[in-house]
Amino acid sequence: MHQNMIGILLSAKMHRGIPQGRTAWESLSFYEKSARKYGLIPCYLQLKDIDLESGTCLAYMPSGTEYQLVRLKIPLVIHNRAIYKDPAAIQKLQRLLARGVIVFNSNNRYGKQEIYNLLSKDPELASCLPMSHPANSASMQMMMHRYKDLILKPDRGSVGRGIYRLQKAQYGWKLVYPEGRKRSYWKEQPLRQGALPGWLIRRFSKTPYLVQQRLDLAEVDGRPFDLRVTVQRGLHGSWGITGMFAKLSAPGRFLSNIAQGGTPYPAELLIKQALPSTAAVDALERTRSLALAAASRLSHELPILADLGIDIGITQDGQAYIIECNGRDQRYGFRQAGMTEAWEASYDQPMSYAAYLLQLIRE
Repeated sequence: MHQNMIGILLSAKMHRGIPQGRTAWESLSFYEKSARKYGLIPCYLQLKDIDLESGTCLAYMPSGTEYQLVRLKIPLVIHNRAIYKDPAAIQKLQRLLARGVIVFNSNNRYGKQEIYNLLSKDPELASCLPMSHPANSASMQMMMHRYKDLILKPDRGSVGRGIYRLQKAQYGWKLVYPEGRKRSYWKEQPLRQGALPGWLIRRFSKTPYLVQQRLDLAEVDGRPFDLRVTVQRGLHGSWGITGMFAKLSAPGRFLSNIAQGGTPYPAELLIKQALPSTAAVDALERTRSLALAAASRLSHELPILADLGIDIGITQDGQAYIIECNGRDQRYGFRQAGMTEAWEASYDQPMSYAAYLLQLIRE
């Protein structure tokens, strides 16, 4: 049984919710359906329950309609779905890898500037990246001189939190950002002589930020959108596109993140509304090629990478640019966009890749 066991490493909070069926956006039933397809046995574990001394772990295993917590040998292959920031947790994960356990997506949280720098090494990919720099006084002045529309974002932020837009209007520069307890009110703050407010400069000193050229994104009814492309390794170990959906910003807003009020739709639906038919087809093809090229490049630089959510912006003239890459694609956008097949496939691919890795071990 151990030879066919696949571990799925979850956060402590998600792991605790398994008996009650409270696993947020993770669909355990999809993992289990795909595991049966490839002759695998899934088990769900958290890092603290892995005992490196004995080589065993506590894990939940499906048993009918319920889950049982059992002690078993550490699986040979583990699919990581948790994010670790604590040095002790990271060290334990490294010790697990040193034992020969394959943990794919072991590190799934990379800095945005790090990813930008890695992709920039490839001349063709570099031409498909919006200009980006670590935010400081010198880089801000340079970018404000070169562009009229900028995005300020945390280097390691997610779901659109902490993002600001810096835009040059007729009267000068203005800063646009959410305000209020629920961040539901959007404030426009004029900047005197283009000078950033002191509170924002202080934030830069505490939290690494990037300043990035804002793309002139394609729009539907005046609402900009970008594309989330799920790129994963599968049964033969090669990269493939599992699916893509568009994220349409809320009216009057510039962020397309679902957590910030954006709405997901099938990618083709919005692309064909925003661009002429031939340009739409070309843009979708460029998006696929660009996403695969980015995944291939990053997998040569980052260890055991197998699952990416790549945000690609399509400009109003149909050009494709990589906005950022996410190492833990949350997948639920497919469900909200009504793309059930792609949603299920996003769980199938990691299981098929796990089967591929187990086969390599046996050989």
